[in-house]
Amino acid sequence: MSVLKLENIGYSYDKKTKVLSDVSYEFEKGKIYAIVGKSGAGKTTLLSLISGLTSPHDGKIYFEDKDIAKIDKYNYRSKFVGVIFQSFNLLPHLNAVENVILSMDVAKMKIKNKREYALDILKKVDLDGEKAKRRILKLSGGEQQRVAIARALSYNPDIILADEPTGNLDGVTSEEVISIFRRLANEEDKCIIIVTHSPEVAKAADAVYELTAI
Repeated sequence: MSVLKLENIGYSYDKKTKVLSDVSYEFEKGKIYAIVGKSGAGKTTLLSLISGLTSPHDGKIYFEDKDIAKIDKYNYRSKFVGVIFQSFNLLPHLNAVENVILSMDVAKMKIKNKREYALDILKKVDLDGEKAKRRILKLSGGEQQRVAIARALSYNPDIILADEPTGNLDGVTSEEVISIFRRLANEEDKCIIIVTHSPEVAKAADAVYELTAI
């Protein structure tokens, strides 16, 4: 059974510039999906639609058989969908664990010891306690991406959206990040949706959806 379903999705930047047309995909928990396509095909736009940041002009998006147009978007984004950006989008004046705790605060999670919980999540993405205490700018690109993944996991969402998560990383670090996604899908039953230009990421996915520029 799909956790997420796109039904005949269409989107235009204006009346003359159509980006997506008649896109229908289904996504299940426990799997990794790669969305590929040339620049301008609408890959990042599709992630914005799935996350509820943007609304489609045509078609519907269903989360657990509910039309997301009819549910509370803030509740949907802060509890069920985690987003990971290529540029990490972390707060540089905070350390790793503080970035994760802030995400938990935004989601209004009621946990007695948020710091301990955040440290446990960082361990899941292979960041030890010493690195968790470092400010973001003191971490390598791969370590920052791990923090970004931990932040997205902090409120235990069903769906993880990642926009070019290995785009700024070297080959070895990219493989390590892909391994983390695989573990999250297999062991924690997450639905992982990755926009990527990387053949290696697409190869690691359970399914590949290709968007074609209109």
